[in-house]
Amino acid sequence: MSAKVLVLGIGNVLWADEGFGVRCVERLAETHSFGPDVRLLDGGTQGLYLLPFLEEVDTLLVFDAVDYGLEPGTLKIVEDDDVPAFMGAKKMSLHQTGFQDVIATAQLMGYCPERLILIGCQPEEIEDYGGSLRDVVAAQIDPALEIATDKLRALGIEVRDGRTDSRDLADPSILRAAYEQGRPSEDEACRIGDDRFLPQDA
Repeated sequence: MSAKVLVLGIGNVLWADEGFGVRCVERLAETHSFGPDVRLLDGGTQGLYLLPFLEEVDTLLVFDAVDYGLEPGTLKIVEDDDVPAFMGAKKMSLHQTGFQDVIATAQLMGYCPERLILIGCQPEEIEDYGGSLRDVVAAQIDPALEIATDKLRALGIEVRDGRTDSRDLADPSILRAAYEQGRPSEDEACRIGDDRFLPQDA
C-alpha cells in the first residue's frame, strides 16, 4: 500500500525566484499524473492555513526557494528531521517563517507527516517585484521534478506521464506562461521603485 502524499509548492510568484516552489508544482501538474493517494497543492504563502492538508498525509514533499548560501541555481535536498531547521535557517520572506510554524504546530498536535522531503533551490534574485524567475533558477525546475518523481517512486507511488487536473493550483491568470507573457515592460511599469521616493542607495 503506497503512502498518502502531499506535494506542495510554496513561495510568492510576485517576487522573482521566490516563486520557484509554486512553479515546480505547477510544472509537475502539467507533465505528470498520479493516483488518488497524491495531492498537488500550490501553497503560496498560506502558512497555518496549510495545517489541515498535512493532517491527511504520510509524506510531505515541498518545493521552495531556500537561501542555503550556495551558488544561485543550486538544488539541495533535505529530509525528515532536518527540514524544519532548513526552513528557518535564513529567512528570505515571511512565508518561510510561516511554514516552519506549520511543521512545528503539526508536530505539536501529533499529525506531522512521517516523511518530510524539501527540494530547495538557491535563488539569484528575490528583490524584483513583478519579476520572473531568473534563468539559472528556472533551469532547475525540471531537474527538481526528476528528483521529486524519483523520491515518489521510491515510496511506491506510481508516476506516469500525463497531466494532473487540480483545483488546488494557481488560478490560470497567474500560471507561469500567462504571468510572463502579460508582464508590461520595465518602462511601462517600473518594478524597482522611483528613485525620487525609493532611492536604490538608501
